[in-house]
Amino acid sequence: MTPNFFQKIILVLSVAVFMQISACYGQNAVIPGAWRTENYFPFLRQHLSIGVVANASSTIGQKHLVDSLLSAGIKVKKIFAPEHGFRGEAEAGEFIQNKIDEKTRLPIISLYGFQKKPSSMQMSGLDVMVFDIQDVGVRFFTYISTLYYIMEACAEEAIPLLVLDRPNPNGDYIDGPMLDLSFRSFVGIVSIPIVYGMTIGELARMINEEGWLKNGMRCELTVIPLDGYTHATPVILDHNPSPNLPNIQSIRLYPSLCLFEATDISVGRGTDFPFQVIGFPDLKFGSFIFVPHSIPGKSLHPLHEGDTCYGIDLRWDTLHTRFTLKFVLDYYHLSNWGEKFFKNSKFFDKLAGTSLLRSQILDGLNEDQIRESWQPQLQEFMLKRKPYLLYP
Repeated sequence: MTPNFFQKIILVLSVAVFMQISACYGQNAVIPGAWRTENYFPFLRQHLSIGVVANASSTIGQKHLVDSLLSAGIKVKKIFAPEHGFRGEAEAGEFIQNKIDEKTRLPIISLYGFQKKPSSMQMSGLDVMVFDIQDVGVRFFTYISTLYYIMEACAEEAIPLLVLDRPNPNGDYIDGPMLDLSFRSFVGIVSIPIVYGMTIGELARMINEEGWLKNGMRCELTVIPLDGYTHATPVILDHNPSPNLPNIQSIRLYPSLCLFEATDISVGRGTDFPFQVIGFPDLKFGSFIFVPHSIPGKSLHPLHEGDTCYGIDLRWDTLHTRFTLKFVLDYYHLSNWGEKFFKNSKFFDKLAGTSLLRSQILDGLNEDQIRESWQPQLQEFMLKRKPYLLYP
């Protein structure tokens, strides 16, 4: 087959992708990096063994990235899967094993099971690694930790990394406490705020150039940027980033509500509206009623399964779609549980990225007082991230 033949394939795919975008979103669409096939298909064709880090959100149009690459003759040899699995079939926190993808017959290496980082043996023989996952711009969403370990593995094995950028649905602001590295974990891998206002491609650039990888290493990084995106652009996602973030409302509430995961308060897992409600089996917590149940692929044995919970319905709340401590503070005072409100205090501190937030709540500080303590570090972070931004 001649180069002209491959160029025609790329052109046809690019036109088909653009038509799908236009049909879905109109002429002012944000075009993900993965959909801009003309910018990276020719590069991948030059290599014989490609590794891909992907999940259900990794698509070109309505077709999975891996399926699209294989259809275009690109030699994908291994798939690496983060939390929720390769095709998005696993619930949050579910242990994922290595297996074979039924559709492509390619090996899937789990990065959310026995290991979070590919081994040298698993990286062996790869010429290029491709990373394409829809992020939500929140520090404790684990895909950026997977990105970190992929970057580290690529640096160690001298394998180029191609990050296909995607829009950040929480990319229009920065907020929350910075991660104190003494609380570093898989739900907080680098020293950034809870909401950091960067796409996954921009964050990859920052991690690389700031020397945040082990021993200050750097990987050979290329980011395929978005087209038509700014940090003020309203984001419409064509695929959910995870089973329990089913819509933009849940994604916008997620930074505020995820802190409840370290308490005994339900965030709606096991309902049709996860991360859009909060409640507890006690009438004093609100008038909205919901009953969590096991939902295969989303939430097995959720908190307060089968119990009637009383709380607040936030599905139409337009006032609190940026990070806020209001709900945690309100429920802390309403519960009257004191320190016992933080059912898993170590996990709360990991989510917050610091033990100071929990101490401030216990000491009776209000939200304004707590926010004031974040400001010097947030201002410093805003200046530090500036050189790595790709979009206005």
